[in-house]
Amino acid sequence: MIIKPIVVQVVLDKPLAQGFDYLWDAEKLGGLPQIGQLVEIPFAKSKAVGVVIKVSDHSAYEIEKLKSVDRIAPLPPLDSALLGLMNFASHYYVHSLGETILPAIPQMWKKPDDWEKIPEKLASADKKSKNKSDVVAEGLITLDQLNPDQKNALEALLANGKKENQFRAILLQGQTGSGKTAVFLNWLASILRDDKAQILLLVPEINLTPQLERRVRAYFPDKTMSVLHSGISEKKRGIAWLEAMTGKAQIILGTRLAALTPLPNLRAIVVDEEHDSSYKQQDGTRYSARDLAIWRAHDQRIPILLASATPSLETWMAAQSGRYEYIRLDQRARGASLPSVHLINTRDPQNQFSPGDASAPKQKSLITKTLANAISKTLEAKKQSLILINRRGYAPVLSCNACNWLSKCSQCSTYTVMHKAGALGRRAVLSCHHCGLATSIPGHCPDCGNADLKTLGHGTQKLEDAIEEMWPQARVLRVDTDSTRKSKGAEALFQEIHDGNVDIVVGTQMIAKGHDYQNIGLVAVLDADSRLYSADFRAAERLFAQLVQVAGRAGRSGVDGDEGGAIYIETQYPESPVFQHLLRHDVDGFLTFTANEREESALPPFSYQALIHAEAKNLEKAILFLNELKRGLKTKGLINPELKIYDPVPKPVMRVAGSERAQLVVESANRKVLQEALEMIDQELRKDSQGRISKSSRVRWLIERDPIAI
Repeated sequence: MIIKPIVVQVVLDKPLAQGFDYLWDAEKLGGLPQIGQLVEIPFAKSKAVGVVIKVSDHSAYEIEKLKSVDRIAPLPPLDSALLGLMNFASHYYVHSLGETILPAIPQMWKKPDDWEKIPEKLASADKKSKNKSDVVAEGLITLDQLNPDQKNALEALLANGKKENQFRAILLQGQTGSGKTAVFLNWLASILRDDKAQILLLVPEINLTPQLERRVRAYFPDKTMSVLHSGISEKKRGIAWLEAMTGKAQIILGTRLAALTPLPNLRAIVVDEEHDSSYKQQDGTRYSARDLAIWRAHDQRIPILLASATPSLETWMAAQSGRYEYIRLDQRARGASLPSVHLINTRDPQNQFSPGDASAPKQKSLITKTLANAISKTLEAKKQSLILINRRGYAPVLSCNACNWLSKCSQCSTYTVMHKAGALGRRAVLSCHHCGLATSIPGHCPDCGNADLKTLGHGTQKLEDAIEEMWPQARVLRVDTDSTRKSKGAEALFQEIHDGNVDIVVGTQMIAKGHDYQNIGLVAVLDADSRLYSADFRAAERLFAQLVQVAGRAGRSGVDGDEGGAIYIETQYPESPVFQHLLRHDVDGFLTFTANEREESALPPFSYQALIHAEAKNLEKAILFLNELKRGLKTKGLINPELKIYDPVPKPVMRVAGSERAQLVVESANRKVLQEALEMIDQELRKDSQGRISKSSRVRWLIERDPIAI
């Protein structure tokens, strides 16, 4: 009797289109193979970890030459629903299956040498989990406490959800402070009555998870929750992922990586702040967690709720057309009015300090007189002020007036930013925010020797100093990536604001969204124009969303009849549609205006786009590579009236870490046509490539589907 061999196909976290065949020794490995198992295998001259995607009794290669699987991870196989999601993501985003699956698995499970120690780690974690959680539950709003608007929204969610095994995509659009979170948590309570049910809660940033975690604990004290994001330890993430995978955790809360978690009993998904660009991965497989969550809900026939005060144009149009259910909350939860909007025209001299003003600061003011007066009144009223500037560091550029030298990064086509002492180290440094290069500040100009170097522009650190000088009695707190890097961390800084230990908060966009501050009376936005005029066609949409979100931090604790605080925006272009729609709190009007603009220009969502990235030691080589690709596609007749391929151009930040970068835009009004073209492009490029590096020109390339920035 001939015993047939067992052959498994394994995919690896490598830019290789194919899987690799290995023999499976059932006696040595303790059982037959299963699709979705994580295994250790010999690969080239070393060892690697991969996932089994196919089991058969034959191979295209000689059986005698196949190597054998070494070990199996002490982990259940990935479920078929997750593998289906991974297959779709791999196909849609034109990335290999291994590159899609393996990065989604926590590092703890990809270290075969530690596999024997895992049972001990799990036992230790289980003992700790029996102790009371150190997360303080807060923010419970019961059904009786919901206002009429919220009750109507909840009834709409419950009324249409009586049928099981049904896909529903729902947009919950509500004004900032309208109580969207209370609505969807009460809705999820009805789903979690089933003890086996799991729900997935996605947030765009790590900084938003602690606040939502506290609220979820208040609603579901008896449910097991797993928190998944890159900010937790490797061990914690690995154990939380396993609890989700085995169904032990009923609530999974996390950032975009949580969207790819195995969840055998998934019953509903919520994507909070669905418009946020942080849901788009910017390295590796450049997937959109929001879009994959929608596909997953459709595939598993479950509801998905997309919540936002400023929905993305794509989601809003889907709701307007009836493809998505549409639920609105048009009033603040406690009845306070929306914040009043004030545009400060920085070109108007009346808004600036005059030399004779008694209140004028000793040095040139970084903020206008109008805003300074408003901050003073807010301090007198015992309210907090929130000042947003999207630029960390002390100053964006260091310059020499004598010879016009500027502090350019030696590795990138950008400038190094000055950071004062204590921010990134004991001494003040010039740091590149693209490659991370940090150098000491020169005592004199490197070109001409002039010792009188000046800073140009200002960031959060310089603004913090200026505010401390103007209001010496005020308690000032800076919240940006630099300040949160210290031992306190972001959560401790946000708690300082919540506890009322701060009068004026200065920060970047991380203070702008999602946080439920209770005593903010004034919000100010400086240098709003820097994000308004950009080569990126989505710049205005992003700025509008950010302004609505940050404005919504003001006046959240107000009740019926109370004023909703104020937002002051410094701009040279108050006539811009972004600001004019903001004055009226007209989100729908702005989205209608934007949709009309995009339709006239045939830009997304009225077309579909992809980028072909090329990176080389010099720009000419990258441009030549993309031109040859375009020429080859044209010769083979792949370019047709339904498909546009533009000329290659340098990327906005052309040089990063010594490599120069170019891009090619591929566009079509038909999603299927674009998909087929990208698959052909991938095949063409792989013919002369090892992985994603061209053998002939050594250019590194990458295909990005649905880019959020061009």
